[in-house]
Amino acid sequence: MKVLVIGGGAREHALCRSLSLDPDVTALHCAPGNAGIAEVAELHPVDALDGAAVAGLAGELAADLVVIGPEAPLVAGVADAVRAAGIPCFGPSKEAARLEGSKAFAKDVMAGAGVPTARSYVCTTPEEIDTALDAFGAPYVVKDDGLAAGKGVVVTDDVEQARAHARSCERVVIEEFLDGPEVSLFAITDGTTVLPLTPAQDFKRALDGDQGPNTGGMGAYSPLPWADPKLVDEVLETVLQPTVDELRRRGTPFSGLLYAGLAITSRGVRVIEFNARFGDPETQVVLARLRTPLARVLLHAAEGTLDSEPPLTWHDSAAVTVVIASHNYPGTPRTGDAITGLEEVAELDAPHAYVLHAGTRRDGDAVVSAGGRVLSVTATGEDLAEARDRAYAAVGRVRLDGSQHRTDIARTAAGS
Repeated sequence: MKVLVIGGGAREHALCRSLSLDPDVTALHCAPGNAGIAEVAELHPVDALDGAAVAGLAGELAADLVVIGPEAPLVAGVADAVRAAGIPCFGPSKEAARLEGSKAFAKDVMAGAGVPTARSYVCTTPEEIDTALDAFGAPYVVKDDGLAAGKGVVVTDDVEQARAHARSCERVVIEEFLDGPEVSLFAITDGTTVLPLTPAQDFKRALDGDQGPNTGGMGAYSPLPWADPKLVDEVLETVLQPTVDELRRRGTPFSGLLYAGLAITSRGVRVIEFNARFGDPETQVVLARLRTPLARVLLHAAEGTLDSEPPLTWHDSAAVTVVIASHNYPGTPRTGDAITGLEEVAELDAPHAYVLHAGTRRDGDAVVSAGGRVLSVTATGEDLAEARDRAYAAVGRVRLDGSQHRTDIARTAAGS
């Protein structure tokens, strides 16, 4: 099977790594990719938002499957262009990807499907914003309605900060605060059958102790020793399957990866948000634990034959990933700094610890930073404590001037 992965972040590196280990994959390509992905896949230049260009590249490569990683190409309709060219594509249509592209649309779908979520207001005027903020009170939860690379959400006790963020958005969703721990649960679906993956937990805030600004994610771990063993079945029954059924009922079937961000509240499970693709950094730990070969499952989802797939199987190991970010992230990051020590991780820790590239590029023989989240250091172990120790030992070997990372990823869950 020839597979083309679209994207160039740590999520796509994790996907490419898993696919490269799949015996069904005979050729692996990625566009545009990054310095790390180049070690496991052949890279090709492409504008990931140009559906015709992506479909054309897939045709030139005689790809049997195209996997679209990031949200922006999905919302732009790139998956539609690939499918129109007669090539199986893992990723929802433009219309179905609105589940992530518009939080207001997601709320409407959840209402139609009877999915439990936070009460909310959709606001477009200063008056509507003030009314919503007054109705819910602190903590204020304010979400940009459109795509914001994981950084369009503000949760604050400061009403002026909440108001300022709301007014900076063309359209905004203001909702009640949900208490309790957060969980990420992915599911692969062909629009009818839903195949859940294993839960993970990520860390959104930039600083230790869940302090600092919101980010695209600073680390993650799986499994969740504190979670109810029945959680996946409950979410499948009350959230994932009803959402997929509702989208099909509306004539916009969702085929691809459905990501549910959940809060385990005192009143039960509530949906915080949906994404239309693998989440980053949770993908890194979920795929690290996946035993089932990935390519066949994605192809069956793309072809509408997922009902032929047995339940996924998982390694007993635990996994932890720690994000190394650039100086000043999540503000305007500093780029162009040399990254060293990567070979030390590869030599000393493989296969238990490895580095997944996100914002990197080649500069001659050097690898340099090229974005905010630069690397994801991922490790596995018999339990979370061992995986965490290995991850942070590997982080200690990577050198990037001015970089930052959280030191408390999975600390509480690992009992350390």
